[in-house]
Amino acid sequence: MSRSTAKLASMKSGLTTLELCAGAGGEALGLEQAGIEHAGLIEIDPHACRTLRFNRPKWNVIQGDLREFTDVSAFKGVDIVSGGLPCPPFSKAGKQLGDQDERNLFPTGIHIIDQLRPKAVLIENVRGILDAVFADYRKYIAGELKKLGYKTGWHLLNSSDFGVPQLRPRVVFVALQERYFDSFGWPIPSTMPPKTVGEALHDLMAVNGWKGMDAWKAGADEIAPTLVGGSKKHGGPDLGPTRARRAWAALGVNGSTLAEEAPERDFVGMPRLTVRMAARIQGFPDEWQFAGAKTHAYRQVGNAFPPPVAKAVATQVVLALTARRLFKVAS
Repeated sequence: MSRSTAKLASMKSGLTTLELCAGAGGEALGLEQAGIEHAGLIEIDPHACRTLRFNRPKWNVIQGDLREFTDVSAFKGVDIVSGGLPCPPFSKAGKQLGDQDERNLFPTGIHIIDQLRPKAVLIENVRGILDAVFADYRKYIAGELKKLGYKTGWHLLNSSDFGVPQLRPRVVFVALQERYFDSFGWPIPSTMPPKTVGEALHDLMAVNGWKGMDAWKAGADEIAPTLVGGSKKHGGPDLGPTRARRAWAALGVNGSTLAEEAPERDFVGMPRLTVRMAARIQGFPDEWQFAGAKTHAYRQVGNAFPPPVAKAVATQVVLALTARRLFKVAS
């Protein structure tokens, strides 16, 4: 990140966003860090809404089904529509039903964009949406937004390229009004390698004085595999299917369940992650609290867009939207 980019990201940009399917706030936090203010955040899950309200009491959190959201006109004038539309319709872990999946909310998102006509759109999804089977659907989405005056782009980002200690590829879709699009550029990956699991979690693992922590840290010498949060229909407080749990086991982590606390002083064996540890692996700051019991809290963490990645993309959107403003000031 250049010095000017870093300075801009630390300032209030004067831009606002309406966030769709906000979840536990991973993307929202990244946009906030990029200087964007939230006009509203829509989320259906009550636990995630509690999380958002607890951490940011001043945010306008709207609990409800996005498909039944009728007060769109109240957000006329927002600069950005952002969000993480449901991933299961496009995930390799599911049936990849795409537009035939009842959980697909892209049509609803396009309808909201049509009503608000923001300067930019920033939507996150899973890598599977770039599969060949969805090529026609991606063209459909781009075509619908082109009719509204937007130019669009899809890009695969690796979370580990932005300091997240996890192998988490995510696809970001952006759409900008044509006059802004040429000023937009995808974020450049960091030249600094991310921390290993051992480096990222050693202090949390050692909080109860675990005598085996140093040996564990030495063995946990790679970044984490992708955290899997599961859905309301499937998934509990574990680190994913068999293949994912094997990857965690190779790092000395028992992925079959999550722990309530860090290992005790004389613990022997493979430790389990706590929700707080999983949140740090996901790139959340330690002060960000998650509402609900362990299963609900971990589901919020595992399904989140890592804040550092969201910040990196959002910063580029801010630069694109403010380029003309900065040019006018300079001239």
